Amino acid sequence: MTTPTPLTRTSIFQQAWPIMLGQTTVPLVGMVDTVVIGRTGDAAALAGVALGTTVINFLFWSFGFLRMGMTGMTAQAQGAGDTEEVRAMLLRGLALGFGLGVALFALQLLLVPLAFALLAGGGALDAAASGYVSGRFVGAPASLGVFALNGWLLGLGRTRAALLLQIAMNLVNAVLDIWFVWGIGLGARGVGLGTACAEWSALLLGIFLALRILGPGALTGLGARLFDRDKLRRLFAVNADIMVRTVALLVLFGWFANAGARLGAVPLAANHVLMQFVSVSAFVLDGFAFTAESRIGEAIGRGARAELLRATRLTGEFTLAAGAAFALLIHVAGVPLIAAVTDNAEVRAHAIALLPFAALVPLVGAPAWLLDGVFIGATAGKSLRDAAVAATLLYLATDLLLRPLGAVGMWVALLASYLYRAAGLGLALPRLVQSVGQPLAEAPREA
Repeated sequence: MTTPTPLTRTSIFQQAWPIMLGQTTVPLVGMVDTVVIGRTGDAAALAGVALGTTVINFLFWSFGFLRMGMTGMTAQAQGAGDTEEVRAMLLRGLALGFGLGVALFALQLLLVPLAFALLAGGGALDAAASGYVSGRFVGAPASLGVFALNGWLLGLGRTRAALLLQIAMNLVNAVLDIWFVWGIGLGARGVGLGTACAEWSALLLGIFLALRILGPGALTGLGARLFDRDKLRRLFAVNADIMVRTVALLVLFGWFANAGARLGAVPLAANHVLMQFVSVSAFVLDGFAFTAESRIGEAIGRGARAELLRATRLTGEFTLAAGAAFALLIHVAGVPLIAAVTDNAEVRAHAIALLPFAALVPLVGAPAWLLDGVFIGATAGKSLRDAAVAATLLYLATDLLLRPLGAVGMWVALLASYLYRAAGLGLALPRLVQSVGQPLAEAPREA
């Protein structure tokens, strides 16, 4: 389990492609939820699912640090050849994720009404959203546990196992959505329950896969190592910083969504269409960022500075090339794709006018996404936190400054936010590199 994987372009791509494929299925969960409830003809239920999804995404993804922190620390233990710590990390991550999920479930009576008060849907919309959200909260412990499991698998470079986990969860979600909504008429609550059950299924499958990877008896005899105070302190410190970083970025994108709503229904709808293209490109490019997390973590675990630099360069090449390819694809295919998504002439015209800005996001955002992977792999939580907070504050100032430009100013501010994040992490990169071991001989280059 501790044998280093060669750092070549081929090995990088072999590790990345299952993540990329798995990430393309992530938007399908929301799409299945939308189609299943949309086909019932209940407009309030459909809008309620949309509103409830906003609430759940903010609450659940605030704990996304479970995935990111686990990846970096597991990869570092793997790189250092500390198999006992790799095993202990799995149990710590699962315990932390499950425990936070139980707390989240218990606190829903306080959190959900507060969220609805801020969003102010009202009436039948709130009733439908409440049904969806209450269903999703049943899966809170499993959802956060799966975050930790995914992080552990990615930290070990077990991307095919992570892909299997993602596909299985999506399939169970689709089947149960159809049964709960179309079969027994549970409406929006059925959509939430279907996803929750899928998350519990994924948690059980993930534990099974982890035990297969570790072998028989792998989780026994850990004893004091499992509750090592220094290890636990580091786990909480890294995760706290990454949590602040995640919340800052959630605020940033929430502000962007609100900026579209402020301009009216047509601009909001146009932005929603364009952001689907951006989301797909970001999810796919995450394949290389996640690979960077694993490779950087292993390099730091071995104290191999040259390996860190090579991993950054190789994953950077793929990330920038893929960002440019997606930018070109969105620019060339954007108009027919917009036409396929909506038949509203006003929304189409508005989206087409803003298409060049959306097309630039994968290219402009690629350095920020890559550097996120580098610093997550290094478990450099403070740098991630500081860069995200600074980028969010600068973005808010930029958006306010460019408000007279309307929708154009809104998109320019979003593009600038990626530059701010990349600059913040880029400034911290030399210090990170210098902190890793001593220079080693450059690894053989691959043509």
